[in-house]
Amino acid sequence: MGKYFGTDGFRGEANVKLTVEHAYKVGRFLGHYYGREHKANIVIGKDTRRSSYMFEYALVAGLTASGADVYLLHVTPTPSVSYVVRSEGFDCGIMISASHNPFYDNGIKVINGNGYKLEKEVEDLIEEYIDGKTEEIPFAKRENIGKTVDYSIGRHRYIGHLISLATRSFADMKVGLDLANGSATTVAKGVFDALGAKTYVMGAEPDGTNINRDCGSTHLDGLKKFVVQNGLDVGFAYDGDADRCLAVDELGNEIDGDLIMYLCGSYMKEHGELANNTVVTTVMSNIGLYKAFDRLGIQYEKTAVGDKYVYENMLANGHAIGGEQSGHIIFSKHATTGDGILTSLKLMEVMLEKKEKLSELLRDVKLYPQLLINVPVDDKKAAREDQMVQDAVKKVEEALGTDGRILVRESGTEMLLRVMVEAKTAKECEMYANQVVDVLKANGHAVDR
Repeated sequence: MGKYFGTDGFRGEANVKLTVEHAYKVGRFLGHYYGREHKANIVIGKDTRRSSYMFEYALVAGLTASGADVYLLHVTPTPSVSYVVRSEGFDCGIMISASHNPFYDNGIKVINGNGYKLEKEVEDLIEEYIDGKTEEIPFAKRENIGKTVDYSIGRHRYIGHLISLATRSFADMKVGLDLANGSATTVAKGVFDALGAKTYVMGAEPDGTNINRDCGSTHLDGLKKFVVQNGLDVGFAYDGDADRCLAVDELGNEIDGDLIMYLCGSYMKEHGELANNTVVTTVMSNIGLYKAFDRLGIQYEKTAVGDKYVYENMLANGHAIGGEQSGHIIFSKHATTGDGILTSLKLMEVMLEKKEKLSELLRDVKLYPQLLINVPVDDKKAAREDQMVQDAVKKVEEALGTDGRILVRESGTEMLLRVMVEAKTAKECEMYANQVVDVLKANGHAVDR
């Protein structure tokens, strides 16, 4: 990770860690970098956070001052920015969002001309410019100053693209959508309505401060109740920028990213669409998923956490599906990044083709209990590398043996150390995770935040 850019862009509390000055400088650099040989054309989308408008204007000021023309998608999912960039020939795209984070955080995700996350070497150049380590960029003058264009049509084309991917009508299907009061509010219901579903919606009244609040893919309790109370066939929950999707079956049970990869991966294998007979996962995926894949003869690869790393592996090896337990699922035939709404359409296809309820489709998968504890820290690297912490982790590894595992890693987007334990029982997960957390606290790494 760089000084400002983590695994998913430049993210932090608005006007604290990520300021309007930062956004302006990011715009200045990108407008110059992509405009060295021609006038740069750059597209911007945003989520519903109050600060997203502020950052949009700061980015536009920087970009146009460097000579770029800027096309505004307004409130839209992250994958729509990726789709528009690669399908309409933009030099790059920018998404203003902090994904699943609370409303007071925000972020700047830069998407390159091929539709996936910006190369690290370019992120490094941006960071050097922000810190004043490079020469100042000249201002565009006269007719070379950039302009802005309302480009809502790009979002509408993305909606049409999603509708075109559905292979069956959703008629007679009762579907719940939790839109997280975020980017999905401009897209998801229209897609499901157009495909004939009877659509029930929650989390669809964004006010600038309620994005992800007690709703969306990080807070599924509301959707679970919503599905059961309304007798729905399935429920889908997106995060703030709609690049994640988790599901809820008709009984109110959570279907996480691992289970989605199982359903879609096994379905693709049956239909001869699972390239290399392989699904790409991350180190966070559940042991139970791998045991299920083993029974089906499906191979798998493991990457570092982050859909960026998943897609890099897929691109390098020609794999067709990959994703994260958190709900970032990538279908490389159709997208270059996680796409929550696309994922829900793919799950609908499996249900309709199999003519079975979602709970029935998962009867052969048994996930291990898993506990994740996020520990706020001031120095992630120092906390993880503390010898006493490492000794505690090793002790847990020895105790678990082949019946579980522990993973301690630095968050790529927040000042957190994540302690994850899988074991045969939830009680064991709690006991072993707390053994490591207690050492972090005793050694002064954990802080109140």
